[in-house]
Amino acid sequence: MGISRRLTWLFVLPRLLVVVLPVLSGCSINHYQPSHFQFITIVEKTEAEADGWRAACIHATVINQSTLEPYFCKFGVGMPIETKKVGLMSEPLAQRLAADCANQALREVFAAPASPLPGLVCTQFRKTFHEVLNRAVPGSIVTVLCEKKTKPIRVDF
Repeated sequence: MGISRRLTWLFVLPRLLVVVLPVLSGCSINHYQPSHFQFITIVEKTEAEADGWRAACIHATVINQSTLEPYFCKFGVGMPIETKKVGLMSEPLAQRLAADCANQALREVFAAPASPLPGLVCTQFRKTFHEVLNRAVPGSIVTVLCEKKTKPIRVDF
């Protein structure tokens, strides 16, 4: 192999990895982990029936594949502590449900993104995540803004 060919590979390989690694990781692992959802109790559960409210805040870094610039997709997650459908949810269960639903929404959005722009993909993800989470735990929400009491957790992909 000639020197010019080796230099070409040295130049092309890092760019190729920037494109290939995110695709490979998206196919092989879930991005959101339960530990990303650090819920804070906003309203204590006081009633014997469905009651209470917890919230978490996520700042996920999304990389624009054309410019390689980071974009922060920020969203809040709110869930009841107890529902009629699910019953009383421990914090680990709430974290697991939130992570599973976020990953399902991520798969759906990546399968058919509405736009190549990270901001629009973020909006599509929040909407899809809200729908998936609300089906799993009725009354749950995904919002643009986070509750003031929550601490943002940064998630880098």
